[in-house]
Amino acid sequence: MEKQPGRLPSVDALLRAPDTEVLLARFGRTAVTASLRAVLERRRSAGRFGVPEADLLDEAADDLARRFAASQRPVFNLTGTVLHTNLGRAPLPPEAAEAAAVALRNATTLEFDLASGGRGERDDHIAPLLCELTGAEAATVVNNNAAAVVLVLNTLALGREVVVSRGELIEIGGAFRIPDIIARSGAILREVGTTNRTHARDYREAICLGGSIHGGSIQEGSVQGSSSGGSSNRGGTVKTGALLRVHQANYAITGFTAAVPTPALSAIAREAGLPLVEDLGSGSLVDLARWGLPHEPTPRESLRHGADLVTFSGDKLLGGPQAGLIVGRRDLIAAVNRNPLKRALRMDKGRLAALESVLRLYLAPDLLADRLPALRLLARPADEIRRTAERVAMALAGRWPDRPVVVCACRSQIGSGALPVDRLPSAAVGIGGADLEGLAASLRALPRPVIGRIARGLLLLDCRCLEMPDETAFLAQLR
Repeated sequence: MEKQPGRLPSVDALLRAPDTEVLLARFGRTAVTASLRAVLERRRSAGRFGVPEADLLDEAADDLARRFAASQRPVFNLTGTVLHTNLGRAPLPPEAAEAAAVALRNATTLEFDLASGGRGERDDHIAPLLCELTGAEAATVVNNNAAAVVLVLNTLALGREVVVSRGELIEIGGAFRIPDIIARSGAILREVGTTNRTHARDYREAICLGGSIHGGSIQEGSVQGSSSGGSSNRGGTVKTGALLRVHQANYAITGFTAAVPTPALSAIAREAGLPLVEDLGSGSLVDLARWGLPHEPTPRESLRHGADLVTFSGDKLLGGPQAGLIVGRRDLIAAVNRNPLKRALRMDKGRLAALESVLRLYLAPDLLADRLPALRLLARPADEIRRTAERVAMALAGRWPDRPVVVCACRSQIGSGALPVDRLPSAAVGIGGADLEGLAASLRALPRPVIGRIARGLLLLDCRCLEMPDETAFLAQLR
């Protein structure tokens, strides 16, 4: 196409150019036209007119690529935190990701009973598995564990007090606090004990009997009392709705401490005819000590020790998609499922399919470490990680000969509030030199961003989560 010197081509002329056909096929005529107009306007505003047509099309292609690029992108997690909340927590097993994709691409039996030809329940896809894996009478699921706690407390203690130890009023990621969750559930927080010591008598003295919960079962009838958050005014007629135990998943209190164990707290709840709810948070379904990891309480243990309902996450130690799982007594689960909030908090068919796939992996626990990525990464041997770090260090030393590159021992953490005190032996590639912040930014700007951390005067790339074939892709990208 010929154009006069000192003039920009028209939009129509650029649209007719042969090289534009590939842009039209990929992005459509409307988007390409808008991009070409924006490019020409920028050139006119800058007083740049004698520009080759190819440069204009390249600029438009870059604009279109940025506009259509996905905001959520895969990254290399070399932070040393396996279940990194900001990076999506647990990586799904391939079969779980495929199960979600199949469900999302097709009409499914989400709420359809093939045997009767009538309406089914979406919980039926996962409830039997959860009951088998935890020993619970019944189970249900919502979109995350905070939602599970809100739903349970709204069901059992709307307008009533929930008794919690002060040592368990935790804050989780994003400044999300247990007192705020209780307030939003419509229950009233009743703090007992002190930060470091809570005794059985503290719970007994806080319980005010009466109201709509008697003998441990839900009764019909209205509830009385304020639905505002914060500690209650004991001078009124507000009654106790439930006892809540919150697992200290993201911190530890040591020294002069005392806490009431679940069996003792369950006995207190039974004496008062109240339900005991235990929020485990991180949600390990198996004893991690089997793989040389620190023990984390399981839902089966909580139920065996007397908890009536247990809530936990699906995307932390369980290794599945984001979910809030609720297991326990059949009558309490039925009450939870009748709550209108349940529909607002329910999971979609894709995540349900992924969760079902992950739960089925637990039916073969002897194969779990090979099939569940989260557990495999947590249990990965330190010598294997070091060999990965040595290969990466060799490649980086060739890439940056002016920077010191070393392999150093380090400690990974589990992440997402799970086992906060425990660290896992690992190995990292440490990169030194000037402007480490700039170096970290350049790694984040790669096509598949690399996320590390700066510590000890080095940019550390912890190799625990860098397995094959990701290691090959990582090294190829650096070249």
